[in-house]
Amino acid sequence: MDQAILVQPNQQPDRGSKPGSAIGTILLHIQNDRSNEQRLQFALSLARATGAHLECAQITPIEAYVTTGTLGGVLALGKAMEKVDAEDDAMESRIRSRLALEDVSWDYEHVTGYETVELVHRAALADLLIVGRDPHASRAQRPQLSVLGDILDNCRTQLLIPATGGGGFDPFGPAMIAWNGSYEAANATRAAIGLLKLASRVKVVRFTENRPNAFSDIRLTQYLSRHGVHAELDVREVREDYVTDLVEYASGYGASYIVMGGYGHSRAGEFLFGGVTRELLRDCPLTLIMSH
Repeated sequence: MDQAILVQPNQQPDRGSKPGSAIGTILLHIQNDRSNEQRLQFALSLARATGAHLECAQITPIEAYVTTGTLGGVLALGKAMEKVDAEDDAMESRIRSRLALEDVSWDYEHVTGYETVELVHRAALADLLIVGRDPHASRAQRPQLSVLGDILDNCRTQLLIPATGGGGFDPFGPAMIAWNGSYEAANATRAAIGLLKLASRVKVVRFTENRPNAFSDIRLTQYLSRHGVHAELDVREVREDYVTDLVEYASGYGASYIVMGGYGHSRAGEFLFGGVTRELLRDCPLTLIMSH
């Protein structure tokens, strides 16, 4: 029996991604935090550039209803919970009204749950997840760095993490690939190929390091070329430290974003000894495109 396809009133018909684009679905994390507007702007820019469908997932974290007492976490009551609900509902109403005026295909879902679980689940059938560094305005118990680490560690979809300090993002601007020959860097490049095709120019920068079983530079440039991405390779020595040198190079190049792999070492090792991924998740003046 034939089935009718129902298009919700808050949804424009899905026009499909533009020819040649590898991005058909963008998952946007919506929550009441300082960088929500920045993420929304990035998502709209990308949706227009690629013709992708925008999935908005507003997640009120369960932790927002929990306060810390002398015996541990306890459920907040009365006006505290009402305040969280009222603020989140008002934000949902504002964003829905705004999206209705935008020329993009979109849908919207508002749930209460655990951020990592909800986002990783939804990202399984998305091509890009846009998530921020700031915690929900009503949640102070868990650092957002821990949430981001969990998402990156468990998600197999590339993450777009906006720059700290309100930096911009131009999908048609210059792109930079932070390359070290690792599986993580290779996976990140492959996942980002749809974005890289939009870039006005692409630079691959490799800071020399001894890494066994590393993929060669020539294999990377050949892979990019087969996808119509003609990149320039620059091999450099680390002068100060990897993170500082990487950010300085990308800034000097005028990169709109950096493509890189995350957690090249174990996450436990990153936590105990520090690491590139941890430092950049905490703070980076440029937008990151990261994959594990």
